[in-house]
Amino acid sequence: MGLKFLLTIMIALIISTSLFMELSNKLKQRKAFSKDLEFTHTTFIEVDTQKMQGWAFGTYGVRDKGVLTLDNIVFHTDNIDSLIAKKGKYIKEVLYLDGDVVMQEKGGYTYNTQHANYNQKTEILNITAPFTGVRGQNVMKGKSLRYDTVKKEAFGTGVDAVVYTTEK
Repeated sequence: MGLKFLLTIMIALIISTSLFMELSNKLKQRKAFSKDLEFTHTTFIEVDTQKMQGWAFGTYGVRDKGVLTLDNIVFHTDNIDSLIAKKGKYIKEVLYLDGDVVMQEKGGYTYNTQHANYNQKTEILNITAPFTGVRGQNVMKGKSLRYDTVKKEAFGTGVDAVVYTTEK
C-alpha cells in the first residue's frame, strides 16, 4: 500500500512539473514577439498639406515598439538628392544611419562616412565619424561634420581640405 501511494505521488509530481514547464515556455515565447510591422522592398512617402516632405526606401524593415529599422535605406528630400546607408533607424524625427553612409546634396558635395544622423525637423545632418566630402576636384576630410541642408552651411572638426577655385 505504501509503495502504491509513493508511486502515485511521484507520477503526479512528474506530470505537473512537465505541464508547468511547457506552459511557462509558451508564455516566454509570446512575450518575445513585439513587432508592429515587418515588410520588404517598401517606399515610405511623407507628405503634409503643402507638398511631399521626403521619401525613404528600404529592402527590409521592421517597426518594433515605435522604432522603425530599415536595411539598405535610400532617403530623399528637396535638399538632399540621396542619403544612403546599410542600416537606418527612425526614432521620432531623427534618422540614425550606420554602415557605408553616402549623402549626395543637390548640386554640391558627396559625403562618405560610417555613422551619421539626420534630423527631419531641423533638416541638419550630423556626421559623427571620420568623413570625406568630394565635389569635382575639391576634397575635404575631417573627424565630424554638422551640415545644415537648408542654409547649405557646414561646420566640421579636424578638417583637412584641398579646394580649387576659378581664376579671375
